[in-house]
Amino acid sequence: MTPTRRAAALLLLAVAACRQDPEPRATGPAEPAAAPLLRGADAVDSHSLARPEVARVTHVSLDLAVDFDARTIGGTATLDLQRRPDAREILLDSKGLAIEAVADQRGRPLDYRLGARDPNLGSPLAIALRPDTRRLAIRYHSAPDAAALQWLTPQQTAGRQQPFLFSQGEAIETRSWIPTQDSPSIRQSWDATIHVPAGMTAVMSAPRAAEPITQGGESVFSYRMPHSVAPYMIAIAVGDLAFRSLGPRSGVWAEPATLPAAARELGDTEKMIDAAEQLYGPYRWGRYDMIILPPAFPFGGMENPTLTFLTPTFLAGDRSLVSLVAHELAHSWSGNLATNATWNDFWLNEGLTTYAERRIVETLYGPKVAAQQVALGIDALNQAVKDAGGPTGADTRLHLDLKGRNPDDGLTDIAYEKGAAFMRMLEKAVGRPAFDAFLKGWFDRHAFQPVTSAIFLADLRQHLVKGDAALENRLQLDRWVYQPGIPANAVPADPQAFATVDRAVAAYARGGQPDLAAWRGWDTDERLRFLNRLPRKLPAARLAALDQGFGLDRIGNSEVRFAWLSLAVANRFDPALPSLEQFLTGQGRGKFVKPLFTALAKDPEWGLPIARRLYARARPGYHPLVTRDLDKLKLS
Repeated sequence: MTPTRRAAALLLLAVAACRQDPEPRATGPAEPAAAPLLRGADAVDSHSLARPEVARVTHVSLDLAVDFDARTIGGTATLDLQRRPDAREILLDSKGLAIEAVADQRGRPLDYRLGARDPNLGSPLAIALRPDTRRLAIRYHSAPDAAALQWLTPQQTAGRQQPFLFSQGEAIETRSWIPTQDSPSIRQSWDATIHVPAGMTAVMSAPRAAEPITQGGESVFSYRMPHSVAPYMIAIAVGDLAFRSLGPRSGVWAEPATLPAAARELGDTEKMIDAAEQLYGPYRWGRYDMIILPPAFPFGGMENPTLTFLTPTFLAGDRSLVSLVAHELAHSWSGNLATNATWNDFWLNEGLTTYAERRIVETLYGPKVAAQQVALGIDALNQAVKDAGGPTGADTRLHLDLKGRNPDDGLTDIAYEKGAAFMRMLEKAVGRPAFDAFLKGWFDRHAFQPVTSAIFLADLRQHLVKGDAALENRLQLDRWVYQPGIPANAVPADPQAFATVDRAVAAYARGGQPDLAAWRGWDTDERLRFLNRLPRKLPAARLAALDQGFGLDRIGNSEVRFAWLSLAVANRFDPALPSLEQFLTGQGRGKFVKPLFTALAKDPEWGLPIARRLYARARPGYHPLVTRDLDKLKLS
């Protein structure tokens, strides 16, 4: 069947299915059976073109085919609606989608139009509603350059036999492959039927609804998410994938060549789930599976429900970077369960999660490791404040104003580390038992709901402060959330966390030699502290001694390698260039590649020519979310 005929058949099937009343959608414990139409200030999301107070999407049903040759996903999206009786149209978010037809639940065509395109937000898709319209079937396909989708050739994968596809919807890129209301405030349940070439596997961020079927040169996979989730959490990956169980409710997907190392690295996953449940209550998503994506994945991890997406750069071989997994698991409560209603309050996802990550790490690996990671986080926070213009910079606030900007502008260590510092301050002020009880209650009270800074502060005052004026004064809640800088009641780092390392840094800065015995005994966090605290300007001979003593150009730990290469670039250290080239062309994690290319580009004589040469090689393997930022450096 040709793609055009197949798409037409899909729409007819969808319309036929729509002739019956929409079936009830399953809900989880403590989840509202039906979300109300959004009203008031809490409904205003400047990064969505929808008007959910008039008509909103409650469920998305997808029947889509993955076309690796055309680099498109296409088929039918069927949307269940909740609407005001007088609603005449519904507005959806769309970015580069080719809309072919729209029909209602009786198969009647509906008029539609695409509005003017905004470079960040895309175009509003306005669909006319009849008085009885309660379901839409939209036939469409994505663009080959859809920002949410990365298409990899076989040569860009570990197995080099099959192509690979994965999605990345956060923050506002789901609209580039699914026509829906793409706002975290508009939670939606969903299901999907995905057609892929026979021999390939499709996995999604939902439980499998049926066993895969292979016939006629294609394999068909079905998934269903009964809980309402933010649209950015709908995720897909397609490739040559295999699975290995890690325990009764966890496992890992990866390319066969990567799977053994991945399973070894993730051996503590079940212990992490148990630790998180002890802290924050039951894990409500059923299974916690993960997928190790090809190196082009732009983030460390993405907390897609039931299927965390992970970068292979955390596979250090010694579980030294598995705090990344603790972070993504913690999102199952902070972010996935209680979700920032708009991207202005991104800190509610990431700040609470960073705090929870370190509590899980403390439970599994001890207070010393947790204290070290807190100290590294405070270092990162101080640098983020500096990068944002100092303590008076507007973007050092937790609650941001991102209207007119890409929400990724708020994806900085302010959200992560100032948010976590806020949580640590609260814990110290009221004591760990009281704060643990509050945070567990927060997730229960706001499960499967969008939340805002105002909601969080009101909940704090009701359930933790409880009218205690003296405590309210000490906490400075509004100062933390709405004002720039770091308040004076922030909890400092433990001075003993890195006492030995800091003495080694001071000795080296005074002209001492690299201490190989100490380096061998340090864990990853101690090595990072050492490299990041060294003077930023060092002569070539001293850099060579570091490299030769510690084997930095060859080290397999990506975090340590990045810290070393950052120091090498800052000093124009030519012997590190082969390592730099391999690092920048071998993976596409934005945390690593964007700072290195930016540092190179700022050096017009030495660094810029290197950046241009390496970017020409590396760019085809980078995700659109990474190239969007790097292209601004004009390296082409």
